[in-house]
Amino acid sequence: MWQNLSLRARVNLLLAIVLALGLATNVGRLVLEAGPRVRAEDQSVIRLAREFVDTIVAGLSEAPDPEARLNQIVRDLHRLRHVSITRQGAAIDDSEGIDRSDDADNARPPPAWFVALVHPEKTAVNVPFSIRDKQGSLLITSHPNDEMAEIWDGIVTQLLIGSAVAIVLFLITSMVVGRALKPIGALSQAITKIESGSYETRVKVEGSPELAAICGKLNHLAAALGAAVDDKRRLAERVVSLQDVERKEIARELHDEFGPYLFALRAHASALKRIADAGEPNLDALRKHGCAVLEQVDTLQKSNRRVLERLRPVGLAELGLRQALGALLRLWGESHPGVIVEAEISPDLGETGEMIDLTIYRTIQEALTNVFRHANATHVNVTVERAGVATALGNGGARVRVSDDGCGLKADHRFGLGLTGMRERILALGGSLTVASGGNGVTVEALIPNGAAS
Repeated sequence: MWQNLSLRARVNLLLAIVLALGLATNVGRLVLEAGPRVRAEDQSVIRLAREFVDTIVAGLSEAPDPEARLNQIVRDLHRLRHVSITRQGAAIDDSEGIDRSDDADNARPPPAWFVALVHPEKTAVNVPFSIRDKQGSLLITSHPNDEMAEIWDGIVTQLLIGSAVAIVLFLITSMVVGRALKPIGALSQAITKIESGSYETRVKVEGSPELAAICGKLNHLAAALGAAVDDKRRLAERVVSLQDVERKEIARELHDEFGPYLFALRAHASALKRIADAGEPNLDALRKHGCAVLEQVDTLQKSNRRVLERLRPVGLAELGLRQALGALLRLWGESHPGVIVEAEISPDLGETGEMIDLTIYRTIQEALTNVFRHANATHVNVTVERAGVATALGNGGARVRVSDDGCGLKADHRFGLGLTGMRERILALGGSLTVASGGNGVTVEALIPNGAAS
């Protein structure tokens, strides 16, 4: 049941319990103190009455009629409110007696259970006397009705006033708590809207400092989620665009490189067929067309290998990163003999995993593609080494650096889809990619964490 209550209901319930306990404790204290107060009143009244009786009895011996005088005194003392004095063994007319349970000023007589609790038995004292050698005794009985009525009236008053104060405090505190917790409702609605995808939802920063801080952080969270969703959408669009560009590039290479060579091969094959059909084949012509066919087939194989490298690194999983990079660099070196390509792969790199190996390979491949297409460089240096804990990666990883001595980047240069896609891929793995140009040459550096392997 407690778990089903709202925070406001819990606070109000706890407050009501605390106020009720406080009021009950105060009333209980008054009830517990009532008994000692009544007993103290009894003892005080009886002591005073006994001293009074002793003084009166001492002067009766000089009275003309001590017996009549004593009876008159007893009748007069019987009318007292807090105490009664009667003569033992004598019938006293109590027709003029008074009701000791209430008076004009006491509108709330105590209930019977309260009287039984604080004064279960009447207190009485027997006072012996001797008048002219005649023995007798007076019975002094206390009647603390007024004291009990006063105590009960104080308890009832305390209960009424305490209840009124508790109700007022409860209402005020409930109102204050309600206003203080008001932002929680707005927070709940905002979270529901954000959960449904309305990342533009914002809440008013109000309430206590703690709730105001939560409201502010929720607004920042909604903005961050909205930005992340926008980035995800843009990334998805870039992925689709990159796929289209990649397809167009492959189609262009197939058309521009494979088409002419296949046409030439067809022409050489037709020539070889004509020579073979001749009565006396021309050996020089056969040799010439055969060498041309072999040369074109070799070129086609290189072009085919380059296209396959762009689709999927050949031998990366079978041979490992070092051998696959070596094959890639040899391919670029053969296709661009005027550019010196130097590579250094650290033996301390260790086992990095297929995901990191593929990312390293693609990073170097994309960087070399940009160098050979745009840089007009004569020297390229490729370095792959272990990144220590001193880097931002913390747990180590791989550092890839490709630098050239080309023309560098222009001031208004914008990264192409290939490099942009590579940067986003590395960022998705928790790494970073930087491109720096000092006017002469460009340096591409990537940091890839080991955590990407998982």
